Amino acid sequence: MSELPVELKYAPSHEWARLDSDGTVVIGITDHAQEALGDVIYVELPEVGAEIDAGAEIAVVESVKAASDIYSPVSGKVVEVNQALEDEPDKVNESPYADGWFVRIKLSNPDELNDMMDVNSYHMAIEGE
Repeated sequence: MSELPVELKYAPSHEWARLDSDGTVVIGITDHAQEALGDVIYVELPEVGAEIDAGAEIAVVESVKAASDIYSPVSGKVVEVNQALEDEPDKVNESPYADGWFVRIKLSNPDELNDMMDVNSYHMAIEGE
């Protein structure tokens, strides 16, 4: 397993969130999640402009093993999706914390980030699985 980036927040369902300086949040899945999925062959992303509630499905990932829903850990409006995943879904496997991100959301409730785990809490959670 790769090192977990300390600047990210983590959800129990294995999504990560990064607050950028412009106030938007980038969301992806963890290295742990992509390893469990296996080779990703397709990613379905939401429409730009979609309003998302925390806990709602924001994407579907299909791998050689299964199809899995990806959930948003925060509420807000989708302002960007990672179009590169349409042609190169394997970026989720190759670079889950950089090139393999899913969506960028303009937060409607910044306090939701406080409900997420820090790197130490997430590390403990996955060690317990």
